[in-house]
Amino acid sequence: MTNTPTKYIDIKAILREKNPALAKWLPAFVVNYIKRIVHQEEINEIMGLHGEKQGLDFVRSGLDALNTKVEVYGIENIPKTGGCILAANHPLGGLDGIAFMKAVGEVRGDFKFLVNDILLNIKNLESLFVPVNKVGVNPRQALQLIEETYAHEIPILVFPAGMVSRKLETGIGDLVWQKSFIAKAKKYKKDVIPVHIGGNNSAWFYKLSRWRTKLGIKANLEMFYLADEMFKQRNKTIKITFGKKVEHESFDKSRSLVEWAAEMRRRVYALAK
Repeated sequence: MTNTPTKYIDIKAILREKNPALAKWLPAFVVNYIKRIVHQEEINEIMGLHGEKQGLDFVRSGLDALNTKVEVYGIENIPKTGGCILAANHPLGGLDGIAFMKAVGEVRGDFKFLVNDILLNIKNLESLFVPVNKVGVNPRQALQLIEETYAHEIPILVFPAGMVSRKLETGIGDLVWQKSFIAKAKKYKKDVIPVHIGGNNSAWFYKLSRWRTKLGIKANLEMFYLADEMFKQRNKTIKITFGKKVEHESFDKSRSLVEWAAEMRRRVYALAK
């Protein structure tokens, strides 16, 4: 009897579970298109080879599977002990976070990464994550976990934009950075290290985002293509630059928290020059 390979992602099964009525009438070509866009076969193959790995081992194996290299500059700016906040831009929407963890993990394996609900579905990485629900209000328990994480003397990784970069008038860049990481830096006396991650998604991704916005469609359609964008990073190199720390005392009352967040965003993009 032949063993059937485990399907870590099964689009048909997900559709049947989430919306049985839709699954019944959805044409086969649409289902196959979804399978192709989310790279069901490739992800299942990678998980079949590396699905037993956890944490940083899974991070490294995932990058190796895509033959994606990580080129790091300024790694000496990551403190070998104590707590800090590493604030980065979010150009790719997935693989940038994986590369970010690999780079920090070379110096500090005790970090935690604040991520939204979607990334938490990668169970192999949940030991590295702290959940942040960027839509709606966090449950009290989740808020408490975030506070406890900031209180520990560990590196904390954040994407202050909360969403992947878009095409702006000035080029590809993050939208407004949220102020919460500045508030936590002040409250818990954590220095902030600006981190620039290089790279961009395809022109199609940004065009879709622009047209969705023009048409007034609220559903974030382009997020559906992030897995496809991740596989487009195959055989590429992601450049990560760690800047010098900004001491928490610097975040004084001369500027508001929002203004300090914008200043840190500016410093991150200055690292790319």
